[in-house]
Amino acid sequence: MSPTHDEFHYRLPLRYGGQRPGAHRGSSLGSGQGFAAHRRLFDHPDPRRIDLRASLRDVGQEWLVRIQRQRVAVPVHVVVDVSASMHFGALRSKLQVAADFVEALGPSAFRVGDAVGLLAFDHEEREDLFMPPRHSRGAGIAMAEALRRCRSENAWQHDTVRHNGAAALQRVATRLSGRQGLVFLVSDFHWDLGGLDAVLDLLAPACVVPMIVWDPAETEPPPARALVAVSDAETGVRRSLWMREPLRAQWRDAVAARRDALHALFDAHGMAPFHLHGGFDAEAMTRYFLETVA
Repeated sequence: MSPTHDEFHYRLPLRYGGQRPGAHRGSSLGSGQGFAAHRRLFDHPDPRRIDLRASLRDVGQEWLVRIQRQRVAVPVHVVVDVSASMHFGALRSKLQVAADFVEALGPSAFRVGDAVGLLAFDHEEREDLFMPPRHSRGAGIAMAEALRRCRSENAWQHDTVRHNGAAALQRVATRLSGRQGLVFLVSDFHWDLGGLDAVLDLLAPACVVPMIVWDPAETEPPPARALVAVSDAETGVRRSLWMREPLRAQWRDAVAARRDALHALFDAHGMAPFHLHGGFDAEAMTRYFLETVA
């Protein structure tokens, strides 16, 4: 039985078009609580919306009605990296942590009327994990269970993923190109970032939330003066290292450099990444949206 996770609250920074009623600020006119403008009753014959005060002040002595902006539902897509490195984790794999987030996203989106869908990739697009957006109370659980059952790549595929990760992601992103909505991009980004700029450009019409999934065992080096066997999760190459203090410092510097490179890349596209470090925190996710959208 999968664990249950608290819901989180999210909101979008811009107005989005759509016809399905929901909780987000819409750009189309209709029934809603957000005031848009005054219009003549002759052009919009709905006496229920007459604004008496505005009509009395009108220099043209016209009856004026209030026009509202409609609140709408938006499609939510989760794009998840399921490559070999995402199966690594000291206590729980990074893919399990990603599944925890997806499970919490399900009821969070259902509560505000949004439909949720799943796309995945490793060295190629994972059609077997694709789930189209649907507005269902159990959508998050179904997607999370699919990720938890996902197996790691075969050994012969490891050598290609470092170069094909961005290319596979670009093929997935093409399916969302030009669409509005909310996209969560979930990965450890342990692959060549050369093609990530093009991917983010494809997703530009949507509100994109990059989610960097790292495990404490890969960000904090082992104790000094110890022989450590390490394995590259993507390539499968194993080697032994004598963990000295200079090597520990080099380890931390490499982690910091990778974090800075990712943040610089996302900042250039106006995106603020969210870190999943060993687990998913629903309250931290809510704070993220409150701070980035404020």
